[in-house]
Amino acid sequence: MRILFAPGRKTAALILLLVTAGVLSSCATQPVPSAVDPPGFFSGLLHGFTILFSLIWSIFSDSRIYAFPNSGGWYDLGYFWGAAAFLGSSGAASRRSAA
Repeated sequence: MRILFAPGRKTAALILLLVTAGVLSSCATQPVPSAVDPPGFFSGLLHGFTILFSLIWSIFSDSRIYAFPNSGGWYDLGYFWGAAAFLGSSGAASRRSAA
């Protein structure tokens, strides 16, 4: 049986693929937000908490589960915390008692 890729070649191919994907995605632009008062942390928290319902609703309508434009990092942090609070964290669920 002939080996197509040596271990060094697989690593080099993976690095080349990741660098190519990074270079291509760095050229992507987003439209300039034109909102007067974009959603912030607490809106992100609410949107993250309702993520499952928003996802189901977005299947049947033309709506998004993520607000755009938003205030950036603060909205993202609230969205993440809301989704984590609603969906639960896997760390707490995987902990087993030693009793």
